Amino acid sequence: RSIPNKLGGVIALVMSIAILFILPILHVNKSQGLQFYPLNQILFWYMVIIIILLTWIGARPVESPFILTGQILTMLYFSYYILNPMISKFWDKFLN
Repeated sequence: RSIPNKLGGVIALVMSIAILFILPILHVNKSQGLQFYPLNQILFWYMVIIIILLTWIGARPVESPFILTGQILTMLYFSYYILNPMISKFWDKFLN
């Protein structure tokens, strides 16, 4: 629903699952937990809210406000996986 192109939707579906498998391999933070990364803690809860809203939007009918909301939430979902490592690296450099 969020991606109007059928091939784009399939690619987004595969990427949303593949990124969950790739993310632990790319984890290069100096600390293991999020307790030392306050901005990443905020991003984590931001991601939880996005997942809940995407689940809710998926249950709504395909109508005008829900389509745009789903597209925005999908972009925010994928932006999390770009922002999270960047903020972690920034925070590691900031602490050293």
